[in-house]
Amino acid sequence: MIRAAALAAALGWAAFMPGAHAGDAPKLKSAAALIVDAETGEVLYDKNAAAVVPIASITKLMTAVVVLDAGLPLDAPIEITREDLANTRSARSFTPLNRGITLTRDDLLRLALMASQNRAAAALGRAYPGGMEAFVQAMNDTAAELGMNDTRFVEPTGLSSENVSSAADLAKLVIAARGYPLISEYSTAPSAEVRLGRRNVRFVNTNTLVRNASWEIGISKTGFIRRAGRCLVMEASMSARSVVIVLLDSVGKYTRIGDANRIRKWLDELGEPTPVGATRMGAAAARVAARRQAAAAEGHIGIKLQAPTLR
Repeated sequence: MIRAAALAAALGWAAFMPGAHAGDAPKLKSAAALIVDAETGEVLYDKNAAAVVPIASITKLMTAVVVLDAGLPLDAPIEITREDLANTRSARSFTPLNRGITLTRDDLLRLALMASQNRAAAALGRAYPGGMEAFVQAMNDTAAELGMNDTRFVEPTGLSSENVSSAADLAKLVIAARGYPLISEYSTAPSAEVRLGRRNVRFVNTNTLVRNASWEIGISKTGFIRRAGRCLVMEASMSARSVVIVLLDSVGKYTRIGDANRIRKWLDELGEPTPVGATRMGAAAARVAARRQAAAAEGHIGIKLQAPTLR
């Protein structure tokens, strides 16, 4: 499996490039926001993108990247333990993932990404080789590889306000995550049924936009804790572009969704971009495929390349 840093670097970004000024775009209500053309790296909109803030469950994108980079068996059974309950006791939402429930690593990954289940993310970290300490270290090591210099993780769920990042850093994480088919599939699935003990339980995606047929979303993750506000990151296709959207600290339950719709309307008004980006993305995809094949042939799990930087 190709590592996150290699995936980001393979997109051909030497740096995000300055583009439109915030004054040209709609008045977004999120405290921090960033819109980046995923093909060219052009910054289309920037509002407090360098501010370092708590990121809540956006954390779970990095949790998924670390799990998949480790190449751990996805069919391995993992039991929800007393430790997982203790690590998520600050969560206020109800969860049916009670102590003694056993799920595969694959199901835990699905529930962490799609339904933002905190105990699923906690169990994934605990079951990592070396335990939670090694898992958190891997999260921070991967962030460093991606050039996420304003990012720090202390646990895998996002319940801690000490998990911090910036909109600029999170754009890099979204682009890296887009290279993992399972992250794309699970984070954008509208719902899923999972067997818990003797019953099937239906979970739904925390981002209502994935259930809207008019949206074409490749990566999605929401987040909320009191100190972070409501957060949303996405990679989506709109107006003939692939764009990364990062919205942090939105006040109000529906503000982040409203901002996402305002962004799409604005991009529709801008019209189609020049075709240069599509050519670059095609070349990037070929480089990714070549590196995957080389890694598989040599038996390597990862390939380390220089990660993109934001200027």
